[in-house]
Amino acid sequence: MIRMLHIARRQPRWDLWSDAFCQALREIGEFTILTDGEAMSQSELAERIRGCDVLLTGWSSITIPSKIARDPGSLRYICNVTGSCQPGVPIEIIDSPIPVTNWGDAPAGPVAEGAVVLLLACLKKLPQRQRLIEAGEYRTPQGFRSHTLRDLNLGLYGCGVIGAKFVEMVRPFEPVIRVYDPYVDRLPDGCIRVQSLRELFETSEAVVLHAGLCDETRGTVTAELLALLPDDGVIVNTARGGIIDQDALLAELESGRLWAGLDVLEPDTLAPDHPARRWPNVIITGHCISNGRPIRQDGAGRLRLMHQYALDNIRRHLAGEPLRFIMDRTRYLRST
Repeated sequence: MIRMLHIARRQPRWDLWSDAFCQALREIGEFTILTDGEAMSQSELAERIRGCDVLLTGWSSITIPSKIARDPGSLRYICNVTGSCQPGVPIEIIDSPIPVTNWGDAPAGPVAEGAVVLLLACLKKLPQRQRLIEAGEYRTPQGFRSHTLRDLNLGLYGCGVIGAKFVEMVRPFEPVIRVYDPYVDRLPDGCIRVQSLRELFETSEAVVLHAGLCDETRGTVTAELLALLPDDGVIVNTARGGIIDQDALLAELESGRLWAGLDVLEPDTLAPDHPARRWPNVIITGHCISNGRPIRQDGAGRLRLMHQYALDNIRRHLAGEPLRFIMDRTRYLRST
C-alpha cells in the first residue's frame, strides 16, 4: 500500500487538509499527517520523509531538508497541493530526479474573476457611489464620471494561465486589450502584443497585473510608468505587491489622480491606522479576492479543484502515467 505523508510546521490548515480530501487520500492508500514539524530536528524530518512514498506539501508545510535530494529513501514523488513550492521545497529537490507538481491552473478562474471585480468596481467608482448613499444622497452629482469596459484601452502585464482566463472573461465587454509578456509565445485571440512596459502604460487607461514576482519583475511598475496613466486611470493587482513600487503607487493614490484595486501589497499587510484604508479611490481586499463561497470547517463532501488535481496526479503516479503541472527550475523560480 502506498504511504503518503504531510508534515505541518505546527497544525495543518483545515481548509487545505479537509476531511473530504483526507478521506479521498485514504481511499488511495495510507495517509498520515504529522504536526509540530518545526520542533523536529533535520535528521528526524529526513527520516520521516524517507519512510514515505509520496510527500504532500502546501500551505503550513515544513521545509524539506535539502539532503533528501541526494538520499530520498522510499520517496518517489512530491505533490504540492497549493501553488508556489518556495520555500518548503528547496531548489535542490527541483533539480533532482524526484518529480514535484503543484496546483497548476487551479487558481486561474477565481483570481481572474477577482481581478474583473476590482476592475469594474474601480471603473464604476463603486466606493464613491456607496459613500454618497451612506451620506444620504441618492444620485451622483453633476460632473461625476465613471467608465465602461467597452472600447477601454486595457493593458495586461503578464498573460499566463490567469491572464488568459481574465481575457476570456472580459472579452465579451469589448475592451481593446494590449499585453506585455515576454515569456508567452502566443497571446489569446484579439490581444495586441506590446514590446515594453512603457508602451503598455503609454497606451492604457487601465492596467491589470497578472505577472509572477521574480527578480525580473520586482519593482518594475515604477513611478515613471504610473505617471503615464491618464487622470482617472486604474491599476489592478491580484498578482504580487512587490511588482509595483508601492511608495510611488501610494503617492499617486493619495493625490486622487488614479484608482486602484489591490488584492496584494508589499509587504502583504496594512497598518490599522494607514490612511490608505480611508481613501475613496482605493479598494483593498487583503489577498482574499479569489476566495470562493464559505465551506464547512470539515469540508464534508467537497473537493476544491486543487484537491482534485492532487488526487489525479497521485493516481497517475501510481499508474505510471505522466504527471500534470510538473515544477521545473524555470517554473519554480517564477512562482511565488
